[in-house]
Parts: sequence; structure tokens; C-alpha cells
Amino acid sequence: MTERPLQEPTLLLLTALADRPRHGYAIVQEVDAISGGRVRMRTGTLYGALERLVQQGLIEVHREEVVDGRLRRSYALTGDGRTVLAAEAERLRATAAEAERRLALLAPNPKGALA
Repeated sequence: MTERPLQEPTLLLLTALADRPRHGYAIVQEVDAISGGRVRMRTGTLYGALERLVQQGLIEVHREEVVDGRLRRSYALTGDGRTVLAAEAERLRATAAEAERRLALLAPNPKGALA
């Protein structure tokens, strides 16, 4: 685990697995939905990232099955993955709160001048 901020693709992958295990295509769809279509994961990128996250112990293979003659794996967050995702969510929340606080300090007053 790391205390550095998560890269956005990693954050999105962990978030996509936060509520239930998913297979690769479902993860791609979730990342697309979570990011509002801004981030689209390609297959090679996805499976490379999934393998890295498995090696880091943040996710695990939840299930393997053969579908239409092809192996399909579903992935789930591990306890460490949940901890890392929760810490990143808190870091982002704190950063956003500080940004909002600072922006409010320079909010225009009713006469149009900065506070």
C-alpha cells in the first residue's frame, strides 16, 4: 500500500469494485459511468492495471468461469483495497473542502468587490 494519491484510473477501478465484484467488461462500463464518459479504459490497460492491483493486494480474483469457451474472471476489493479507497476518498474530501474554503475567502461581496 502507498500513502501517495491514487492515479485516476486506479481510483476509478477501485471505486468500480467497491459495491460488488465485477468482470472486466462490467468494470469498463462502471469506469465509464463513474467518470461520466470522460475516462474510457482499453482492454490492455484494464487487464494490466487489474494484474498490478492483484499483485499489490488491493483486489483479488473473486471467481473464474468459462463463458462461450473463454475464461472470465471477476474481481473484488480486498480489505486493504477498501482501506486504500476509503483513505483516498477522505483525502479528496479534505482537499475539496479546503479549496471551497479558500474560494469563499475571495467571494465577491454584494457591491462586486472581493472580500
